[in-house]
Amino acid sequence: MNEQTPAALKPGGEQGYLRIATEEAFAPPEMMPLYRDVLDGPDPDPGFKSLMGFYIRSQSPRARFIFERLQDLGALRLADMDARGIDKQVIALTSPGTQVLPTDKAVALAVLANDQLGEACRRHPDRFAGMAACAPQDPEGAAREIERAVSKYGMRAVIINSHTNGEYLDHPKFSPILEAAQALDVPIYIHPNTPPRSMIGPMLEKGLDGAIFGFGVETGMHALRLITSGTLDRFPKLRVILGHMGEALPFWMYRLDFMHKAGVGAARYECMKPTQKRPSDYLRENFYITNSGVAWEPAIKFTQEVIGVERVLYAMDYPYQCPPEEVVALDAMRMPLEHKKKFFQTNAERVFKL
Repeated sequence: MNEQTPAALKPGGEQGYLRIATEEAFAPPEMMPLYRDVLDGPDPDPGFKSLMGFYIRSQSPRARFIFERLQDLGALRLADMDARGIDKQVIALTSPGTQVLPTDKAVALAVLANDQLGEACRRHPDRFAGMAACAPQDPEGAAREIERAVSKYGMRAVIINSHTNGEYLDHPKFSPILEAAQALDVPIYIHPNTPPRSMIGPMLEKGLDGAIFGFGVETGMHALRLITSGTLDRFPKLRVILGHMGEALPFWMYRLDFMHKAGVGAARYECMKPTQKRPSDYLRENFYITNSGVAWEPAIKFTQEVIGVERVLYAMDYPYQCPPEEVVALDAMRMPLEHKKKFFQTNAERVFKL
């Protein structure tokens, strides 16, 4: 058992692997006034009010730490990485990103975010890599912005913060985004958002709308829509990344296969047609899973077993959840060093082409 303490954590790979964190967030300072305008509007989305209303306006130590760190792409972030032994971050625009804004402001924010993140990656190429933001409200423009961010800055993936005004990537209108990602061979990272108005009510009543539960429910549903709608049959080479231990989908795989087959066979839903493969096959062949926010050895090892050791990656979820003790616990996992190196380093290098 590794007896390492948080004080001993440092980057450099002395433990036999580098630590590459693959779901790390940032926010351009210019985004915050836009968010305040939405919050001060006549009818702000209840999920957005619950999520960003808290982080922008709360004076709690947790909210202040996160608000400050989100807006830093320099000394603060690098110091935090060093203190946690993180060699490299793969960074994306924080949720909900552009997807809560009017289209014109969303398009402008995507360009601004990609320029800021791209320049930070150029300043710190050994420490930072980026995911391209876009404004799904304008699918054709989003595709062009993805191409620009990949070609100009070498962005390694596309961040989609789940639903856009209650709509999901399986809708045909978003095909240009999927086409661009598949053609450029960059994965789409589907990051959680708070559930839309149509499903958030009972969760919000009990404080369950965020990372504690609602994020996983909403984002797992988004991934399942891509599977059961046949979208991944139309885009067979599309690569999708899910965080938070796959939003629990690996633990549902048996039941997903059984009930999907039963539903299709019974013609229960007009919208549910046969797909070329079982839901579990798409999860094993099109998806990659990160453990962001789940520093729990049993869940990681189970997901490696059912999805594949080559498809499970490390993520910290900085700055939302980043205690050094979690790094220590994951370093101490009982698994072959070869598997641990894939988890922390080489899977990320391959998936993101680092």
